[in-house]
Amino acid sequence: MKKVAFIMGSDSDLPVAEKAFETFKEFGVPFEVHVYSAHRTPVEAKAFAENAQKNGFGAIICAAGKAAHLAGAIAANTVLPVIGIPVKSSTLDGLDALLSTVQMPAGIPVATVAIDGAKNAALLAIQILAVSDPSLSEKLSASRSAAAEKVLQKDAAITAEYHL
Repeated sequence: MKKVAFIMGSDSDLPVAEKAFETFKEFGVPFEVHVYSAHRTPVEAKAFAENAQKNGFGAIICAAGKAAHLAGAIAANTVLPVIGIPVKSSTLDGLDALLSTVQMPAGIPVATVAIDGAKNAALLAIQILAVSDPSLSEKLSASRSAAAEKVLQKDAAITAEYHL
C-alpha cells in the first residue's frame, strides 16, 4: 500500500493535523509526518516533493495557515495529488489560508478541504489510495455504512421522542 505524507508548515499545526493521523490509523494507512515551510525551508520542501513518488507516497497533505503557500509549493514539484488544509490563525480566522490554498493557477491543482478540515483531508487521501486498493475501498464503504446507521438511529430516537 502506498503511504501518505502529511506536511505541516509549522508544528503549531499539530492539533489540527492529529485528526488526520487518527483517521489514517483507523483505516490502517501508513503515513509520515514532516514540518517544512514554503518560506523558511523551501529547498527541503522542494526536495521532499521531488522524491515523494519514488519514496512510496501516493498522496500528500499539506497543512498551513496565514499565507499558506505550502500546498502550492509542494504541488509545483510533484505529480502526486496534493491536498491542502487551510489552518485557522489568529489574524483572519483562516480565510487568508483558505484563499491562498484554493486559488492555484491552472496546471498546478491542489485539492482543498475546509479550514481545519484534517479528517476530510485524510479521507480524501484514503479515497485516492483506494482507487488501486480494493481492501481500502471496502473499509471506506463499511465506514460510510456505519456512519449512515448512526444517523438513522438518531433519526429514530428523535422521531420517537417528538412524534405527535
